[in-house]
Amino acid sequence: MSIVHWLNSEAFTAFDQHVVWSDLIGNLLGLAALALGWRRAMLTWPVQVLSGVVLVAAFWGAHLGGGVGKQFVVITMAGWGWYQWRRGGAVRGHLTIRFATWRERAVLVAATGLGTVAVASLFRTFPALSWNPWPDAYIFTGTLAAMFAQGRGWVEFWFAWLAVDLVGVPLNFHSGLPFSGLVYIVYFVLVIAGMYAWWQQTRRVPPAIRPTSDTPSTGTVAEGVTA
Repeated sequence: MSIVHWLNSEAFTAFDQHVVWSDLIGNLLGLAALALGWRRAMLTWPVQVLSGVVLVAAFWGAHLGGGVGKQFVVITMAGWGWYQWRRGGAVRGHLTIRFATWRERAVLVAATGLGTVAVASLFRTFPALSWNPWPDAYIFTGTLAAMFAQGRGWVEFWFAWLAVDLVGVPLNFHSGLPFSGLVYIVYFVLVIAGMYAWWQQTRRVPPAIRPTSDTPSTGTVAEGVTA
């Protein structure tokens, strides 16, 4: 039996839903990646990549081309975020955690809105890709926005994940996926805790770091990146 066949074999049945190993393992890795992101650990990115790879098998086995495409984009964004964090820590071994500027927030929100319209239009043109195009497109685009903000070290990364979860939880339960809905609820709790932790970091300036001409002084903080 190949690894793909094993990943797409049944792990257990709950609430009349057949949960396969790829769905179970991929979601658990996703939870681990979010928890590592809360701790600002560099390991969050390779774990996100592994989660995406496993979930590709899940969506491939379910014959959901849109889901497969989403995971490839998530893997790419995780690789980009990994590079951003490593580059940010190359100078002093620190990652800057800060709030986005109003301009950055406006661009992020506008891009999310336009992206949602574009992806929903694609889903409506090809109905086989999604049975519920608008919330599906919103979750897809919101995930990209959240990962982009995380790669930049913005506290708004957590607000973006919160906005995704508020739609993802009811959508999964409505779709007859109680396991996935439960995972989203766990994500919701981790997001609230992580949001508070990152928010607090913007209020602490380590004494060893002094503002310079190329260091923003608008409430930013350089926090160590752990492995």
